[in-house]
Amino acid sequence: MLLRPLRVLLALVLAVFLAGCSSAGGGAAPTAPRTPTAATGVGASGLPVVRTSELPPEARRTLDLIARGGPFPYAKDGAVFSNFERLLPREVRGYYHEYTVKTPGERDRGARRIVTGGNGEAYYTADHYASFREVVADEA
Repeated sequence: MLLRPLRVLLALVLAVFLAGCSSAGGGAAPTAPRTPTAATGVGASGLPVVRTSELPPEARRTLDLIARGGPFPYAKDGAVFSNFERLLPREVRGYYHEYTVKTPGERDRGARRIVTGGNGEAYYTADHYASFREVVADEA
């Protein structure tokens, strides 16, 4: 008697999982990326945007180091970011990499990070992955 509800529950979990997998990378036609606009404040990722000039100076220095390829001050800089929180667009493992943004007054790495994607996009978090903003270049 107890096995039937358990089987139904497992079937529902499996169906939800498979639906998520098919929408994450399945056969849907790719859509054109949206370009960030100041009017909406939303980037191509669907996340809020932050302009480079609005970032803390330490984050701009981290972006410069990333552009130059290092050297990075922390051993974990450049490590794969797994996106366990699923706040960034879903991508294959290894697509995202994280870099420390020094926090003045902190003895350890602090909570601030830049996460980069395989297509050159960048995201900033000031709260250790609880939220992200897509970094967009300043308008010329």
